[in-house]
Amino acid sequence: MTRERSGANLSAENKSGRFRVRKFRPMNTTSRMVARSQAIVKSWKTLNWASAFSAFIYPALGLALLITMVALGLALEGLTLHWWYAPIAIGVTALTIFLCNMGIGPLHRIWQHRAGEIKWPAQIIVMLNCILAMQGSLRDWINYHSQHHRFADKPGDPHNPFESKTWAWVGWILFRDEKDLQRPMPMWLKENKIVLWGERFHITLSLIMHFLVPALIYAVVALAGGSLILTALLHACVVIGRAIQFHATVLGVNVYGHLKTPLWIDYLLALLTGGEALHDHHHEHPRSALHLPKKGFWNRVVDYNGTFLLVLRRLGLAKNLEIAPQFT
Repeated sequence: MTRERSGANLSAENKSGRFRVRKFRPMNTTSRMVARSQAIVKSWKTLNWASAFSAFIYPALGLALLITMVALGLALEGLTLHWWYAPIAIGVTALTIFLCNMGIGPLHRIWQHRAGEIKWPAQIIVMLNCILAMQGSLRDWINYHSQHHRFADKPGDPHNPFESKTWAWVGWILFRDEKDLQRPMPMWLKENKIVLWGERFHITLSLIMHFLVPALIYAVVALAGGSLILTALLHACVVIGRAIQFHATVLGVNVYGHLKTPLWIDYLLALLTGGEALHDHHHEHPRSALHLPKKGFWNRVVDYNGTFLLVLRRLGLAKNLEIAPQFT
């Protein structure tokens, strides 16, 4: 009776003429992968200008607008800056951060990790808030995040902070692999008409929301004889609030969410991201609709993206929400 040779499991024949069985060891595919921060070419030719605009250029324009309006208000007698402009500006900035998170939170927890279902009115609200947040194509967002969970903190992770904190923050956004951008819509979203519609008209909707709507507001205020300086200040606060939420998300989730950080940093980033930066248990229970326990007033304040989903469920706009055992 003889044994057939298996290249993976059997060694060469020894002197006694018998085969020695070798235990099969599956290949570690990630060990052969090149780190994304090294594999992707970084140059002016490969720079993704849409991402550069979203991450840096647009926020800089918003900050410049704010500084210009304050300077003009202080320098010109015809323009008046009232003290109550400040609390309104702070409120608009906070509201913008909140609305952006009302897009990114459900996108991440529902559309990405399938922690439940939301009905079409809520889907429209989420899709529009994602456009406000300016984090790019829904398809690309979900595909990149799927890769992140597949290769978390290993070669192949699109934003591994152990390769480079700067790369995990914005490098992977500014320099993209064309193959990443050619991936199709994930299978579980191919029948979602709202997601597909938002993806199809992503650029058009972005131009309308971020340029046409502000222009119309300026026109209405001017025709009504309102304060253009206040309008410009609030416009700048919307742009800046969006930028704060954007960078808090990529820093809180991609960088600090995978590193040991002081508790106060975790909770500050959680407040700016609606709880998305609370990352301790996320990779163990990615399908959880909550990132903090359901009970507790401050838990629901800090993890307000999860609270939003609970409110949608109470309104009949969400169902089948899955919650990690430690958060029930």
